[in-house]
Amino acid sequence: MPATEALLRNQAEVPWIEGAGHHGGALSKVLVAAGAEGSRLVDYRISSYAPAAHVARHLHTDKEQIYHLLEGEGLLELGDVARVVRAGDVAYIPPHVPHALQNTGLGRLVFVVVTIPV
Repeated sequence: MPATEALLRNQAEVPWIEGAGHHGGALSKVLVAAGAEGSRLVDYRISSYAPAAHVARHLHTDKEQIYHLLEGEGLLELGDVARVVRAGDVAYIPPHVPHALQNTGLGRLVFVVVTIPV
């Protein structure tokens, strides 16, 4: 059962994690989790990838995602298309679309990830 009370926290309180399929310093902070102690539906996190860090190509069958790039640049694969992405870009990733992201820049790649079940 999701939390029934509002949540306020500072991102400094949340540890960095390197999830499954993430490599080379592809880190995330789960700021609002969907499930038992968080949101009813939305998973909201900030990610920070070191140069050359990446998430392996994968897809979600029951989730849609939005990536909002805040800093840096990288290469985003969506299906069969690969594009350079940088601060200010927003990507919508529907269910069943294979995707991967790699930091191809010289500094950190920082972006927000919003995940919602469909």
